[in-house]
Amino acid sequence: MSIMNAECVVIIPHYNDIARLRRCLAALAVQGRAGVEILVVDNGSTESLEPVKAENPAVRFVTEPAKGAALARNRGVMESRAATLVFLDSDCIPAPGWLAAASRAGGRADIVGGAIDVFDETPPPRSGAEAFETVFAFNYKDYIERKGFSVTANLVTTRPVFEAVGPFVNGLSEDAEWCFRARDRGFRLALDEAMRVSHPTRSDWPALVRKWRRIAREMFALHRQAHPGTAGRLRWVLRALAMAASWVPHLPRILFSRRLGGAGERARGAATLIRLRLLRSWWMLRQAAGASI
Repeated sequence: MSIMNAECVVIIPHYNDIARLRRCLAALAVQGRAGVEILVVDNGSTESLEPVKAENPAVRFVTEPAKGAALARNRGVMESRAATLVFLDSDCIPAPGWLAAASRAGGRADIVGGAIDVFDETPPPRSGAEAFETVFAFNYKDYIERKGFSVTANLVTTRPVFEAVGPFVNGLSEDAEWCFRARDRGFRLALDEAMRVSHPTRSDWPALVRKWRRIAREMFALHRQAHPGTAGRLRWVLRALAMAASWVPHLPRILFSRRLGGAGERARGAATLIRLRLLRSWWMLRQAAGASI
């Protein structure tokens, strides 16, 4: 697909995750791609992408050497010309019909977020991290309909909207921050369940900690931007204390989830929930005190 003829561009940031990128591109390859450009923005991977490029001659690859998925997405917008911008993560598997739904979504609302399911990459039984993520990861309906943002793992907008809102900001929770900026400018966010992708659960505790440490840093940066000064730090301390107790109302979701396979999975998921919420509370208190996490 020529860059000049594309009506829609799918922008996929990637960094050292070749097996999942191959899986993502394979799922896209079997979908109708008329008028669609697939653009992979590599974020300076140390693993060679040459075999993937050879396997996907219809996919365009560019490089963004500055680290950060936000910067890779911005580079994808700059490198493309299509009117409809579709953001997809390289570890996601788009369902059949996703590309057609994403191509249509630009006419439904200013910003459209899709559905995100989760799946395990390891055989059962689930670890505590997998059980936790099976229940709690990617509550996309709540994000879009109540909190007012969509994750960039499955998001569609138009070039005029993106240019009006401005680029993603690296180092923040860039999907939420960008959507909040768009909302403040009067743009409308909608959910499209036909835009459905699947995302792997984190398989173990270290992977879950890496995810949430990154999110905690981004959320604190976003909070400081919105609430600077001493009053903002006090609000963060109060949120930290609430986080320490937040496992209590959420515990029944683990214990009675029909998505988990048995008492062992529920017990491991419950232990992970409690451990993670206490750890996040400790991180938040350290952040309020000016320490790094």
